[in-house]
Amino acid sequence: MIRWMVAAVAIFASVGGGAAEPVRTATWKVVGVSDGDTLTALDEDDKRHKVRLHGIDAPETNQPFGTKAREALGRLTVKKTATFRLHGTDRYGRDLARVEVDGEDVNVELVKAGFAWHYVRYDHSPELASAEREARTEKRGLWADKEPTPPWEWRATERERKGSGSEPRNVGAATR
Repeated sequence: MIRWMVAAVAIFASVGGGAAEPVRTATWKVVGVSDGDTLTALDEDDKRHKVRLHGIDAPETNQPFGTKAREALGRLTVKKTATFRLHGTDRYGRDLARVEVDGEDVNVELVKAGFAWHYVRYDHSPELASAEREARTEKRGLWADKEPTPPWEWRATERERKGSGSEPRNVGAATR
């Protein structure tokens, strides 16, 4: 009986609470941000790493709240040393990571402030899910809009628009 319980606990622990276990951890200096969920960091050998924040999706720069999301990521990370819990790479070759600065989970903070969605297609972290529920309830950031458009829908609409040559549809409020 005890062996069965130990085995069950080991199996449950290996499945985790929803977030994939990091492949490795690194400490790098953040030197820039591209948008609300992508940054550039330098390792100890001054090698540049393009990092996509794992488990979140921030508005595109030309989307409502996109500029504010980029600015928020910059305030939290630029010129700071960060711990990167790396989860592999995406199809564009960017490192995927949960990022920590001064003990704060940057991914969670962006979602909690309403500057990103929890990207449940790729992550099932209870912390990110809770942060999004809190931001929605408090109508923080992008959740102040009546019907905010998720970035994955925005990108699909933009691809469709560019492919058909039609005008963009009015999505969300015009200024942020």
